[in-house]
Amino acid sequence: MSTFYTALSLTATGTHPGSWRDRQARPHDAFDAASWVAHARSAEQAGIDLLTLPDAFTHEPEYGALHARLDAVGLAARIAPQTSTIGLVPTVTTTHTEPFHLQAAIATVDWVSRGRAGWQLEVSNSAADAEIVGRRAPAPPSELWREAGEVADVGRRLWDSWEDDAEIRDIETGRFVDRDKLHYVDYKGSTFSVKGPSIVPRPPQGHPVTVIAIRDRHTLAVAAESADVVLLRASDVETLRGDVADFEHALDAAGRRREDVRLFADWNVVLGDNNEQAQQRWQALQASTPTSTYWHVLAVDELAHRIAALPGAGLDGIHLRPAVIATDLDLITGLLLDRLRHTGVLDRLAAQATPLTLRERLGLAHPANQYAAVQG
Repeated sequence: MSTFYTALSLTATGTHPGSWRDRQARPHDAFDAASWVAHARSAEQAGIDLLTLPDAFTHEPEYGALHARLDAVGLAARIAPQTSTIGLVPTVTTTHTEPFHLQAAIATVDWVSRGRAGWQLEVSNSAADAEIVGRRAPAPPSELWREAGEVADVGRRLWDSWEDDAEIRDIETGRFVDRDKLHYVDYKGSTFSVKGPSIVPRPPQGHPVTVIAIRDRHTLAVAAESADVVLLRASDVETLRGDVADFEHALDAAGRRREDVRLFADWNVVLGDNNEQAQQRWQALQASTPTSTYWHVLAVDELAHRIAALPGAGLDGIHLRPAVIATDLDLITGLLLDRLRHTGVLDRLAAQATPLTLRERLGLAHPANQYAAVQG
């Protein structure tokens, strides 16, 4: 049986915009590093393969949502030394930000985590975000996602701008680096240019893992060219099956192989010991802060049954967005994963026994250095 992977969205109090109002939630913990570390460790000990850390320039549009957050890349860097096996994937918004600084920040997280970093690419086309940053006017999604693809491209080039053995660190001769193994990238995109090389040596993974959520033809095109992990948001298996086929067609057109990408279903969940309990929780959340986003509101056993059907639809994993961290995280780590192991969907081992890079854990190859290959 092929390996099936699990991922979890870790947010301040939960993915539902009213999560901070839930009776079990502890909103003050949203700004407490120890709380974030504790949640990450809980997920790691349960055997979760990777955590995503959502981020954006502005708060959720729903009235009553929590209107503040910590920076996702900073959180990943804080969590990294306190964990040892779980992947850490903060969201980075490629709009209004400098690609050079983004790639350096992610490379740094990869170093401090010993090779467990990734980045989830997002864009911003809202006037509110543009006004907050004050650098450029809003642009249509087609332009922004073309730019995001260029950011992914230049990120890979900058990560390769140091060859793996570029550092000499010879105290006697005073030579720290072999200059012949540092390379200019001389990249010119549609909205930016970067000369390079990076200030950070090549990350342990070579290229930290790139994650993209597919929502439309723009995200589909960028994911086919650049993503290592793809998130598919359809809520039912048959639609997901069609989305997998569409992506595989785009991947083939981009000249890439299916085995080089991992496809995850991307589901919002409100859980309970039974369906009635889950519905009661859902109604309370909606009463405080209504949202129109689709949610899987169901018992843990029923969710396990739905997830068990995903491999047959061509999916490699499940990415869960828990409504309320204080409640749903325990149900996922304490019950759901055990159910999935019992049915054979997951390996019965609770966690990886040996620390691996995130690429290794996902069965993704270590990328060759494009500049070293030219030299070689």
